[in-house]
Amino acid sequence: MKSGLKVSDFSVEYGAVRAIHDLSFHIVPGELVAVIGSNGSGKSTLIRALSGLISPKQGSATWNGISILGKKPEDLVRQGIVHVSEGKSVIPELTVSENLALGGLWRRDKLDVSIATQESLAIFPVLASRLNQRSDTLSGGERQMLAIARALISRPQLLLLDEPSLGLAPLIIEQIFVAISHLQNQFGLTVLLVEQNALSALKIADRGLILNLGELVKAGTPAELIADPELRAAYLGF
Repeated sequence: MKSGLKVSDFSVEYGAVRAIHDLSFHIVPGELVAVIGSNGSGKSTLIRALSGLISPKQGSATWNGISILGKKPEDLVRQGIVHVSEGKSVIPELTVSENLALGGLWRRDKLDVSIATQESLAIFPVLASRLNQRSDTLSGGERQMLAIARALISRPQLLLLDEPSLGLAPLIIEQIFVAISHLQNQFGLTVLLVEQNALSALKIADRGLILNLGELVKAGTPAELIADPELRAAYLGF
């Protein structure tokens, strides 16, 4: 039986600064969990550590019972774990089509790569009309869509999303979050969504984790977190 993502006693340090402190949580397969908190809360540090970009000081992290620590990001992709940073992660000199092709570069089943590409374009139809454009001509929202679409072509099981709404207009943010929710439902993806935009994230999440200065303040359903007036005032911004 698949056990999902389990993080236990997780700590990350930058020199003398402990960015994540003894963090533990569990995400079951098919669940969308939002990690929310202000700048400096440790959200992005957490997702970078889970995706192999930085190394934790201590603790464990497993995906379906297999450790994901100490592995290169490209090896994690082959394990079904894909990290999507905000839209600057696309390669600006390449066209939309060329960026998308990178998502299936390592996969042997080229027929399914083609199918996955068409599925991604169906989710983000604006990209279909821009396939031959250089990616640096896209808007911020379109680049974010391209980054997520490229990730989908690798057929991920666990999607690690880092601040997908960063710098985007409210209408585009809504479109991005609707797409993320659709992906979870259509493909049964497990999603860890790191986001400063608390309300938008909680609208689509099954559960939320609130971080402050690297520590877990509270975990619960969106309804539970929103119902707490102290949490709303201190961490949710409304």
